[in-house]
Amino acid sequence: MNLHLTPGAEGLRARLFHIIFESDTPGAKAFDIALIVAILISVAVILLDSIEIYAERYGLIFFYIEWALTILFSIELLVRIYCLERPLIYLKSFYGIVDLIAILPTWLVLLVPGAHALVIVRLLRVLRIFRILRLMEFVGEASLLMDALKRSMRQILLFFSAIFMVVTLFAALMYTIETPEAGFTSIPMSMYWAIVSMTTVGYGDIVPATALGKAITMVLMLLGYSVIAVPTGVFSAQVIRSIREERYSEEACPGCGHDRHDKKARYCLRCGTWLDENSEDPRNKDEDSHEEDKNAPQDG
Repeated sequence: MNLHLTPGAEGLRARLFHIIFESDTPGAKAFDIALIVAILISVAVILLDSIEIYAERYGLIFFYIEWALTILFSIELLVRIYCLERPLIYLKSFYGIVDLIAILPTWLVLLVPGAHALVIVRLLRVLRIFRILRLMEFVGEASLLMDALKRSMRQILLFFSAIFMVVTLFAALMYTIETPEAGFTSIPMSMYWAIVSMTTVGYGDIVPATALGKAITMVLMLLGYSVIAVPTGVFSAQVIRSIREERYSEEACPGCGHDRHDKKARYCLRCGTWLDENSEDPRNKDEDSHEEDKNAPQDG
C-alpha cells in the first residue's frame, strides 16, 4: 500500500501525516499509544455489554462510551483521509475497511429512524471488535508473521485440500458401514463426524456402533495429529526463514565463504574480511597512511 503525501508537504497536513502514519517522533508515538488505549477500551465495552448483568447496570455508561469512541474513530478516519493524496486507495485497503466497520454500525442507528430496534444493527455493533485488528499495525513483528503466512499459504492450502479428500473418503466409508440409527444419516453428516474425530474433539453426538467403524475411527484419530503438526511445522519453517532474511545477509564472505552474517556486519565473523563491496576497507586506508609516513623524508 503506497501512501503518498499531497503536494506542498509543508504545513499542517505534513505534520498530521507524520503523526498518524509514522512512529519515529514523540508525537507519533503518543498518538499510537492513545489509539491503542482507545481500541482496547472499545473492545472491553463490547465484551462487557454482552454480559446481561453489566448491560442492565451500566448500559447507559456503555452507550456514552460507545458514542465517544465512535466520534473519536470517525475524526481519526477523516484526518487520515485528509492527509492522503489518494484516500480511496486507503479506504479500499485492509485497515481502511476495518476503520469503516468500526464506525458505520453506530452511525447507522443515528441516520436510520427505528434502526435501533433492528436485530441486524445490534449484531453489526459487534463488528466494532474488528478494530482490534488495527493493533497489528503497531507491532513490528506482525509484518514478519504475515510474510511467513503468505509464503506458507500454498503448502497449507494443499495440505487442507488433502485433508478434505481424506475426510470425504472416511465419511463415505462410515456412511456405507454404519446405520442411520448411529447418526450417520448422510455423507455431509458423516463428514461432520470425521472432522470432529480427526481433530480429536470427540463431542460424542455421533458414535460408530460396529467394530469396523470403531477401527476406522481409531485410524482417523491417529491421522488427526497431523492436522496440527503439518501446518504448524510449515508455518514455523517460514517464520524462521523470514527471521533469517530479515536479520542475516545472503551474501557470502569473499574470504572464507561464510554466509551467516548480520546485515549490519562489516567484517566477516570467521576471517575478518571486509564485507561491504560498495566502500573501501578503512584498514587499507590506515595501512596506506602508515606507508606514506614511512616513505616520507625525515628532517635532519
